[in-house]
Amino acid sequence: MIPALVLIVTIVALAIPSAVIFIPWTMITGNAMPLYRASNFIVRTAFRLAGIRVEVEGLDRIPAGTACIFMANHVSNLDPPALIPNVPGRTSAFSKRSIMKIPALGYGMKLADFIPVDRDGRVESAQESIAAARRVLEKGIHITTFVEGTRSKDGRLLPFKKGPFYLAMETGAPCIPVSLYGTESMMAKHSLRLHPGTARIVFHAPVNPSDYATREELLAAVRAAIASGLPEWMRG
Repeated sequence: MIPALVLIVTIVALAIPSAVIFIPWTMITGNAMPLYRASNFIVRTAFRLAGIRVEVEGLDRIPAGTACIFMANHVSNLDPPALIPNVPGRTSAFSKRSIMKIPALGYGMKLADFIPVDRDGRVESAQESIAAARRVLEKGIHITTFVEGTRSKDGRLLPFKKGPFYLAMETGAPCIPVSLYGTESMMAKHSLRLHPGTARIVFHAPVNPSDYATREELLAAVRAAIASGLPEWMRG
């Protein structure tokens, strides 16, 4: 449990003074980049102290100056903090609305243009999230999403949710498939135990929605790309 405590204590110890400084700054200036960079610095520092290494491949495949939708598989709670600081530029992400109600943390996420999601199954809720995501892309900010919608219990790919592909077809934003592995052995689903190790992230070449006639064809292309960068046993 020591690595997990190191991770949590580091994040809390650095997050409090950062929030005191950068949340007011963002409110006054409207510029969320200092808050975003501080958050990424905190995560990188906490990972390093907890013995978590992150290896990244394929950054040169990401188009410059274009807001993209990064679509990754999901095997651990460590995935978002491993991936988001390594996305070039600035990225938003979908987040449970309940998390965004947490004092300070939730407010910081709102300032950083994170997109609230309700998992109530209502069409209206999904439409609200898609509309918010479209506005984020129009600002030139990337969106990162874990397309399975939940963490895989055994590391193997689950069926993908269709919402992100609807967004991609509606906006035309390039989809960047992301293969993420290694974290499944460091922190499993429903566990707080952390084992030091190496997280591996592979960014694949963009998949352009305009090249596909349907949402299902786009989904299949992204899934094939993500699977190609995973160990064979994880491909489902």
